[in-house]
Amino acid sequence: MHVAINAAFWNQPNTGSGQYTRQLVYHLNRMVSDLTITLVYPQVAGQPEPEDVPPSVNVKLVPVRAGNLGKVWFEQRLFPRACREVGATVAHVPYWGGPLQSPVPLVVTVHDLTTLLVPEYRRPFRNRLYNALVSASARGATRIITDSEASKQDIITHLHIPAEKVERIYLAAGPQFSSEDDGLLDMAVLRKYDLPDFYALYLGGYELHKNVTTLLLAWTYVGQALGEEYPLVLAGRKPTQSSEIYPDYDTYIKQLDIEEYVRWIGYVDEADKPVLYRNAETFIFPSRQEGFGLGVLEAMASGTPVVTTNASSLPEVLGDAGFAVEPDDARGMAGAIISTIIQDNLRAELRQKGQQQAANFSWEKTATETLLVYDAAVGDGEP
Repeated sequence: MHVAINAAFWNQPNTGSGQYTRQLVYHLNRMVSDLTITLVYPQVAGQPEPEDVPPSVNVKLVPVRAGNLGKVWFEQRLFPRACREVGATVAHVPYWGGPLQSPVPLVVTVHDLTTLLVPEYRRPFRNRLYNALVSASARGATRIITDSEASKQDIITHLHIPAEKVERIYLAAGPQFSSEDDGLLDMAVLRKYDLPDFYALYLGGYELHKNVTTLLLAWTYVGQALGEEYPLVLAGRKPTQSSEIYPDYDTYIKQLDIEEYVRWIGYVDEADKPVLYRNAETFIFPSRQEGFGLGVLEAMASGTPVVTTNASSLPEVLGDAGFAVEPDDARGMAGAIISTIIQDNLRAELRQKGQQQAANFSWEKTATETLLVYDAAVGDGEP
């Protein structure tokens, strides 16, 4: 079998689609000896070629123009053409951006339908147009992969795709998140971000559906109870300006009068994330809409108590290994956060349960189940 993979996110390992593409390719390449893999990479002039590609994985560079039109042209025309040119027997687009027509059986991974389900994301005309395009392409795919049962039901309901065409395949946390403390390394990383001895952590995006405003509201209770010694550390790129999609966080923090309890640290290098997780008192992930919620799994693998919500896929990932509250329940979220910080017996229990829950997910399992979908897609395409 020869799979051609759309590698548009390959050089973006800090994105969910980038992590997914890399981990899938690494594990398929290592586990399956008779599988040929070709990365079809859209290269904008002046941009680097794909980095960290295993030697036995092929790369086909496809020149593209920068911008949204270049991205769509690559997805719809250039990627299918490249699949034919390299002689692929199956094509895989590892994000929601498949072509309307494919010369070979097509597998598309639809991580979630957030851009379709959140009204604020649908309003710009360009977004509605792209949603219509990729929705049509998903309906025409041979097989669909998604990250959770919640997302599978969304796809069946909103894209009207038959259940038998949609396969739920869970993601996983990398082995680096379950590594033991390294005293000197941990000290260096904590110093790099100027982190205190004790802190609660949010690490993720700041779009509207991430629901960080409810977390900030919860901190009006947590801050009063625990004070400055347990600040809320907000990690990840801070929005440069507010909009319908990105709330005005600075103004909201001032309105809540919690500036002394909140600390922004900005972008975090991928290699530093395990240290931030395992040194946090607790990890909070207040999202309303997630295809999977990889941060929850990474925190549990790191032995850190987790407070998240009962929305979309998050209960599937969490199991009974942490707290899942209503997304709008700031008081309940605060109570769960305070409990994970001050109750030592609870912390020990959640640490053990979290690591056990995280061990149920593996990239080897993800790769194995994905290969079965490739086989089924090729079988569907045979006369």
